[in-house]
Amino acid sequence: MNDPWVALEPGADPAERVRILRRAHETFTVAGTMPRPVRAVVADSWRRSARAGVGPDGTASVELTDGDLGAYRAEHPLARVMPLFRELMGTFAADGEHLLAVCDAHGRLLWVEGHPATRRQAGRMNFVPGARWAESAVGTNAPGTAVAVDRPVQVFAAEHFIRRVQPWTCAAAPVHDPRTGRVLGAVDITGGDGLAHPHSLGFIQAVARAAESQLALLDSGRPATGAAELTVLGRDEALLLAHGRKLRLSRRHSEILLLLARHPEGLTGDELLCALYEDESVTPVTLRAELARLRGVLGPGLLLSRPYRLALPVESDVDAVERRLRAGAVTAALSAYAGPLLPASQAPAVVRLGRRLSDGLRAALIAHGDPDLLADWAHTPWGEDDLNVWRALAAIRPTPTVRARLSALEAELAAL
Repeated sequence: MNDPWVALEPGADPAERVRILRRAHETFTVAGTMPRPVRAVVADSWRRSARAGVGPDGTASVELTDGDLGAYRAEHPLARVMPLFRELMGTFAADGEHLLAVCDAHGRLLWVEGHPATRRQAGRMNFVPGARWAESAVGTNAPGTAVAVDRPVQVFAAEHFIRRVQPWTCAAAPVHDPRTGRVLGAVDITGGDGLAHPHSLGFIQAVARAAESQLALLDSGRPATGAAELTVLGRDEALLLAHGRKLRLSRRHSEILLLLARHPEGLTGDELLCALYEDESVTPVTLRAELARLRGVLGPGLLLSRPYRLALPVESDVDAVERRLRAGAVTAALSAYAGPLLPASQAPAVVRLGRRLSDGLRAALIAHGDPDLLADWAHTPWGEDDLNVWRALAAIRPTPTVRARLSALEAELAAL
């Protein structure tokens, strides 16, 4: 096969490939061994699905309905490009008896449109708006796996991990925020075996790129508000978007800008010293030199002194998570949490803020009690050793995989 991301090479017999894949799927789910005919992208996805505790006879759960779904869709960034998706894919989906689907960054379906009869059939497996199709929830599938691996994916028939999804074939591509590069979700085409053609993968990738271009155009046409955006979650070096410029900051400059953004009234030199440095021997001269370098990076007029403060409001992704937590929107808060706050930072104030944010989100997840959200957290690099989350997950979804991981964590704790 020339392209490992394409499900069927030219000339392959779909029916024969389905038979081979079903035997491979049975071998993997029963014995845990991976037969050779399975594509690498699918084999990796099957392994992740099994580690997440997904069973081959599972089904998707519907998380958002009615008003909750409508409100969530209305504020989602991909709502702005739904007219483009419908223009590019609507006729193709309807005429080909396919479905156009769009999910968010956690694999939750927001829109499912297309041929009416196909929609009814898909509804029987909960392929409907508001349902969670994350790979960690329902195993290998194009929208969930595209989000998981952050690249276009084609999933053919019995390559799906859950058996009831295996009559379907789909292709999906992630859509990114053109300003930050963060995955916003994925656009998907779902239908019959004909979608295993290489053209469908290229088509869905082109649609995703068109959506990103449209988002960039829409952003460029927005009136300037004077505010800047700071991205600090899940990265050691912050990304600042201000006055149409995108700047990647050093670690120390990232810490300074975050702290000043959190204190729009400003901070004195002594306050910044205490917030930034554990070592009390660091002198004000060192801090002033760092601030001078930061001023040169930001350009004139953005960093003011006496006290040190920013000349324009700065909105960070930390603020977005905190707002959603205060509103009780746990799912939305988790979707905005891209990872720990400046994880390499040792600045005392940054460490405290990061710990408070992660503790608050973790507590909200445990109190909310949604097994899929708990599993999402538990299967991240920052959650894989989180004993309290694994205990909460085991109480709700005591699969052998979950119980085994919890036992291993408790054994590690007892050995300390």
